Amino acid sequence: MRLLESIHNYDIITFSWCLKHKHRDQAVKISRIVSFSADGPLYVLAGVCFLIAQNWDVSLLLALGFLIERTCYSRFKKLFKRNRPPEAIPGFKSVVEPSDQFSFPSGHTSAAFLIACSISFHFPFMAWILYPWACCVGMARVFLGVHFPSDVIAGATMGITIAATLINFLF
Repeated sequence: MRLLESIHNYDIITFSWCLKHKHRDQAVKISRIVSFSADGPLYVLAGVCFLIAQNWDVSLLLALGFLIERTCYSRFKKLFKRNRPPEAIPGFKSVVEPSDQFSFPSGHTSAAFLIACSISFHFPFMAWILYPWACCVGMARVFLGVHFPSDVIAGATMGITIAATLINFLF
């Protein structure tokens, strides 16, 4: 329990620093756009594009990856039941309304890193764009006030682990 308490205390300190950053208004505006770029419909569009291009390897990797990622994501949310920052910090209100009740792990971040890892495996030249984008998605979720930093770290780890495991298994 001490470890969880230490992680939570670290999260509060880091979260508070992010929200007190002097350019917070600008960060929130950018964070809304970045977070939107990691919403589900754009992933479906990407998958359809790979299907139309008949890139079966990427299509299979993304389909299996998202099936596993979404399953793990929902199970971990129910298992850990970690409160989001507005419920955990008295008086705090997030900038956006989250899509579900619990915060651990960050689904936006896990999906972004799954995409980054999967597409970069097949198109290595895309890595320098996709990995920074995935990191920005995680940071955006913190700046919008819906996740703690450790939620984002867990999401990134989950997305990369799922993609790397599937890549190792399939290719």
